[in-house]
Amino acid sequence: MTRPEQTGPAPENPQGSETASATPPALRPIESQALFGDRGIVQILHAGELYTLRITRNNRLILTK
Repeated sequence: MTRPEQTGPAPENPQGSETASATPPALRPIESQALFGDRGIVQILHAGELYTLRITRNNRLILTK
């Protein structure tokens, strides 16, 4: 079985110079102290929904809607 030949120019990449093999930028860690301060709780608005992120007594993170 043979492959069909490509005709015309290659499809343009709508994202600019990025390619499928491009590596994403490195994530930058954020210290929890910078998010929570002294309160131990923050509210996050995501896609019109309000979430609460809190630090438990066992120093774990809990995200609730």
